[in-house]
Amino acid sequence: PGGPLQLATIQTGKSLNSDNSVGTLTTRFKPDDTLFVSVLTKGPGAGKIGVKWTYSGRLVSEDTRDVAYRDNAATEFHIKNSGGFPAGEYAVEIQIDGKPIGTRNLKVEK
Repeated sequence: PGGPLQLATIQTGKSLNSDNSVGTLTTRFKPDDTLFVSVLTKGPGAGKIGVKWTYSGRLVSEDTRDVAYRDNAATEFHIKNSGGFPAGEYAVEIQIDGKPIGTRNLKVEK
């Protein structure tokens, strides 16, 4: 695959499909849910996809993946808190090759 990755869309939700796209789209979660984000890219490309999860502006988790795709693809990331997430405002920032390309705001409600 040649060229940089191109973003198609960012999905958030509570489950995944077999192709790593999000199955149940939502931005509202319960404390014991797993929070999924799927970065959908279009066409062939290669690069590094990264995510930063924050709660009230504080970094909770971050992850990166080196990927190379021949066609449209979905790259999945998720976080789970075994003790349950505190209620409040969360965000997930998506980066491609270290550059921020989008943010999704999430809410955890009791």
